[in-house]
Amino acid sequence: MSAISPARRLRLPWYTYALAWTYAALLVLPLWFVLASSFKSNLEIFTHPLALPASLDLENFFEAWDRTEMGSAMINSFIVVGGSLLLTLLLAVPAAYGLARMRTKAGVVTERIFSSGMLVPGFAALVPTVLLAIALGLFHTRTFLILYFPATALPLTVLLLTQFMRTVPVELEESALLDGARRWQILRHIFLPVVTPGVATVTILNFLAFWNEYIFSMLLLGSDARVRTIQVAIPVLTSLTQTDYGILMAACFLAMLPTLLIYAVLQRRLEDALLQGAVKG
Repeated sequence: MSAISPARRLRLPWYTYALAWTYAALLVLPLWFVLASSFKSNLEIFTHPLALPASLDLENFFEAWDRTEMGSAMINSFIVVGGSLLLTLLLAVPAAYGLARMRTKAGVVTERIFSSGMLVPGFAALVPTVLLAIALGLFHTRTFLILYFPATALPLTVLLLTQFMRTVPVELEESALLDGARRWQILRHIFLPVVTPGVATVTILNFLAFWNEYIFSMLLLGSDARVRTIQVAIPVLTSLTQTDYGILMAACFLAMLPTLLIYAVLQRRLEDALLQGAVKG
């Protein structure tokens, strides 16, 4: 019997491709609207919202950059998000390793405690968080936001990394212990290479959450241009009387660029994580 080629095994009905392309178009449409509107005036946006812009003049981008002081806001966002991501991984990776190898009832209880952290809505901690920042003398500082973001991300991050680390065979760890390896060496040289797709997954998820966060950033940092993040800076372009939506869309597109770039860099790792989950499932 001749072997069946992969192309024939994966042949699907035509309507599945039609649905896939339709879904892809629906995802791309908002991005196209923002990009096209960045080169238009208000009149063009409202009369021909999805049409090609009449010109590719970058004036809206320059105006958005200057009026929002986007250079400073972008730097603040990278400092806050970068510091938060680093702190989250430094705390989550050892915690996930401990939970993955803890086979006692205490491990089950600890894992459920982490799970319960996802049940607490963010708005429920809004007032206590502001009061805590004031009490610590860190109100309107980036330092407190760097400490706060990991606290919100640790429950999901630890649980996801724990599941990835449980795929590492126990025999591999025992062999390393017999060879004299220390725990941190096992974590670094055995577990981390295996869970790299999981680390990439939680990095993307947390980057999106930290970068796009607005409410807590606005309350904890305020409107001071020296410390405000890009999400807090963009509303400066809005007005109750008149808003130039071309400039606003240009600012929004500039704010989206880092998320698109980090996804492009870590896309392969994220796909590997999804494929691993599909195979194990």
